[in-house]
Amino acid sequence: MQLDYKKLGKRIKLAREKKNLTQEQLAEIVGVSNNYISNIERRYSKPSLETLIKICNALGVTPDYVLLDSIYTSKEYIKDEIAEKLRKCSNTNTRIITKFIDLLLEEQ
Repeated sequence: MQLDYKKLGKRIKLAREKKNLTQEQLAEIVGVSNNYISNIERRYSKPSLETLIKICNALGVTPDYVLLDSIYTSKEYIKDEIAEKLRKCSNTNTRIITKFIDLLLEEQ
């Protein structure tokens, strides 16, 4: 099992934005530099477990939330990614995708 730090950073950024926090504000709460938060979000830095817990506490999310789509072996990640992509589709495209999935399942 290996972590995808790009996805970890994306989840942290999404949670931060949902809390309407800037990188500077989150950095201050966690006790790290703004650049460090930026680097975590862009996968240039790998947070320690202690820092990750502090970030989760500051954002009011669980470590499971930020790690969910970061673990390559997690089936839930794939479901979450598909759901996110479907949210961006038009109703027509969603129906087409649903029919395509039905065809794939019939072929199994």
